[in-house]
Order: sequence, then C-alpha cells, then structure tokens
Amino acid sequence: MRNLFAFLFRYRGILVFGLLEVFSLYLLIKNSSYQRAAFFNSANAYAGRVLEARTRIYDYFRLVEVNRGLVAENATLRQQLYRSDLAGRQPDSLSAAPPLRPGRRDSVLLGLRQLPVSDPEYLLIPARVLNNELHRVDNYITLNVGSNEGVQPGMGVLAAAGVVGRVKSVSEHYATATSVLHSKTAISARIQRDGTFGSIKWLGDDPTHALLDQIPRQNTLVRGDTILTSGYNAVFPEGILIGTIDSFVKEPDKNFWTVRVKLAVNFSNLTYVYVVSNRHKAERDTVEMRAGKKPTADDQP
Repeated sequence: MRNLFAFLFRYRGILVFGLLEVFSLYLLIKNSSYQRAAFFNSANAYAGRVLEARTRIYDYFRLVEVNRGLVAENATLRQQLYRSDLAGRQPDSLSAAPPLRPGRRDSVLLGLRQLPVSDPEYLLIPARVLNNELHRVDNYITLNVGSNEGVQPGMGVLAAAGVVGRVKSVSEHYATATSVLHSKTAISARIQRDGTFGSIKWLGDDPTHALLDQIPRQNTLVRGDTILTSGYNAVFPEGILIGTIDSFVKEPDKNFWTVRVKLAVNFSNLTYVYVVSNRHKAERDTVEMRAGKKPTADDQP
C-alpha cells in the first residue's frame, strides 16, 4: 500500500493531466453535436472492424452448422415450389395463404412473402450479422453494410423467417440495428385470420416471445393465429411474418387481451439478413406531417 501511494504521489502530475484530458474530451463530445456524431461514427467503424475479424474466425469453426441450415432452407423452398395436393390443408384456424409463384432470380422469399430485389417500392440490401445480443433489455445487432451500400437509419431489417428489427445508426461500412428484442421497438401488426390490428412489443425476458398489444377483449383469438406486418408504416412491407399466437389471457382490469406471440425468427442463430428500404417513405412521411400527423413509436428510427 505504501508503494502504491508513493507511485501515485510521484506521478501525480501525469495522472492529473490524463484525467483532465479525458474530462475535456467528454465535455467536448457532450456539448458539440458535430463532435458527438464524429465520435460515434468512428467508434462504430472501429467496433465493426473488430467484430468482423472475430466473426471470420467464428464462421470458420461453424461451417458445418451453416451448411446444414442452408440445406434445410433449400428443402423448404423446394417444398414451396412443388406443392402437393394436400399442402394447402391447414389443421387450425389459419386462413390458407395464396400459393406462391415459383421463385425468380430477382426475388427473395422473406417471411412468407416473395419480394423482388428490384422492386419499384422496396429495395433489398443483403447483409451479414457480425454481432447479435439476446439477454439484455435493449438488444442490438451489428451488420456488415453501411452508408456506402445505401443503408440509412430507420430502415427495416428482415430475415428469411420474418421481421428482425430496424437500423439505428450507420457508418460507411457498418450499421447497428435495434432488434425486435428491444424495449423501445414497436411494430405495427395484424392478425391474418380476421385482420385485427395491434402492436408488437418485447416483454424483456424471453427472446423467443413478444407481446401483441391493443387487441380488444371482444375479439375471438385462436392459438396458432399468424401475425403479420400491417403495412401501416413505411418501414416494413405489408404481410411479412412476425410470429404466431402462443397464448392469450383476458385480465379483469384491462380492456385488451394479453397475447404472447412466438416469434418466427430464431435470434439465437441469426446469420444473414436483408435491409429493406422503402423508396417512397420520405414522400409519405412528408405528406403525413403536412396533414398534422405526429410521429409514433413505429415511425421513429
């Protein structure tokens, strides 16, 4: 202990200088919007490079698992291309979805919907997940695409299974997105069977389930009902799969059902995604703002 105090006393000038430097940088970043933006963009870029190097090493040791997943996905796609006579039958209350047209080279099947890559309204940008959080209250994912590829804050993120989240911040080569597993993420949704609209929010505990809010108590619910994006905002295309109803409870002190939804996306092995850009979003937002519409949680980046 005596040696420690002697060391601190001996180098007190350098230590005080270092602390003052750190404090001055903190004040500069906090009170200057330009410096704050530059700092976070630089930090995001450096963190992205580190995560990309880590991901390359990690990917090398899980090639067998990735290949198995690709084989399973190819088998599912082939089943959709070659439907049998019994393929349209469904055991529960879900309404039968229209048969999908055979996939084309310029289209991608995302969350039960075939989206053209060169769609006049929605543009798809393929991305690789470099980092994925699951066990926090506010979880993020890091992608290997950025402003150079056309990614901007507020864009939606989709996987082959369904909705993943929304882009939060972007640098030249990387992007960070808030996943569905984020306390402030709200996704406008509807029940496929009867068209009832609600909002998807994460409960903050189970990464496989979320809450479907704003469903009136007088509505009839069925376990297994499909939940899709409503198309009420310009972030996600209408009809993208979110999940299925797992359970529902009618609580006496509420006017709405408490509905738990099993998410379609398995966030524990999320690897490849698509950033979806609505080319008409800016025009739509401008018209709605002129009409006096205030931004909701769905509209925030």
